[in-house]
Amino acid sequence: MKRLLICIILFLSLMPGIANAQLLSTETHMADSLRKEFDSGPYFSLYKDNYFLVGTELGETPTGKNSDVKFQISISQRLTKSTLPWGTYLFVAYTQKCFWNVFEKSLPMRDLNFNPAIGISKPLFSKDRYVGKLTLLVEHESNGKDSIQSRSWNKVSLAANVVIDEWLMVHGKVWIPIVDSGNNRDILRYSGIFQGGVAITTPNKRFGWNIMLTKRQGWNLNFNTLVEFNWKLSKNQNQYLFLQYYNGYGESMLDYNRFHNRLRVGFVIKPKFFSDF
Repeated sequence: MKRLLICIILFLSLMPGIANAQLLSTETHMADSLRKEFDSGPYFSLYKDNYFLVGTELGETPTGKNSDVKFQISISQRLTKSTLPWGTYLFVAYTQKCFWNVFEKSLPMRDLNFNPAIGISKPLFSKDRYVGKLTLLVEHESNGKDSIQSRSWNKVSLAANVVIDEWLMVHGKVWIPIVDSGNNRDILRYSGIFQGGVAITTPNKRFGWNIMLTKRQGWNLNFNTLVEFNWKLSKNQNQYLFLQYYNGYGESMLDYNRFHNRLRVGFVIKPKFFSDF
């Protein structure tokens, strides 16, 4: 009888450890399953938001000079599965942003901004959820022009996207700039040195908001501000009505040192999980 009591006491003392081990095993299994699903997903995907917008400068009478169309195309291609060291994967991305003066006589493209990148990213998993990623990027950005209108720079960037809850994501990015163009040596004063923001969605994913601040160089509280609102018309579509407000400098490469206060409206197509910025 005494031996039986001792065995029961030992068993009860080991129960929490056994339960924790089982829980850890279950969580590990769920994370492994989620990673396997992530690895088997499409290698080609959208990267940043893809949109088509039209708008004008606020506080001014709309004219062909201060009104335009702005659109962006952004894609990425995963080059490896997440089987590199530390569960990372290699990818390439390409983003092209256009400012189109459709209200002027010859409909000129005022500025085209080209942004190719190569990076390594680590997806973040928590229990049974994909909750974000950390990314190290080498980027180039230029407008493809020559002479005095040429603009270009390179960046080594560290970015993070973290889903705090199903309705809230925080994102940030900081970069080491390499400015190789004599025509935009002061670009950090206008296009900034780091950015951060929050993206909010309703539980049914029909409505969303994004606010992003880009800190310009200097100790002053000087930021470029981007505010966006999107509304999905049908729950089975990936197209949204889109409202975008930009206040500050650095919106385009050509006139990075000119202040803009522009409101545009149109539509946007978003990546499956979340947008990069």
